[in-house]
Amino acid sequence: MRKTDKKIDNQIRKALTVVCEIALVEVEGFQWLTHLVNYDQFPKSLRVVCVFDTKASLQHALEAGRDHYLIELIQEELTALNLGIKPENLVSFDSEEACKLEHDGKWQHRL
Repeated sequence: MRKTDKKIDNQIRKALTVVCEIALVEVEGFQWLTHLVNYDQFPKSLRVVCVFDTKASLQHALEAGRDHYLIELIQEELTALNLGIKPENLVSFDSEEACKLEHDGKWQHRL
């Protein structure tokens, strides 16, 4: 990773930490989030994954429109960085329960 990539990654990490702290309080069942990026194709390659505790919690959040709330929070924080990040297909959702069932809890394989 180049020095400039590390700087950008730190900015993204800090912005997403703000989102995570808010979501832990505001969105029932939300556990954590992470981001994936290939800096050779940045910003187009950036993806954010929001993880819930169970499939049921995730489904409830989707039905209650909390996915839109999380997407808006993420977009607000990342847009403020002025890195040219576009919101299209940026955010996806998953659950710890699904990872445990389908990938034996190994997130590095699931992501």
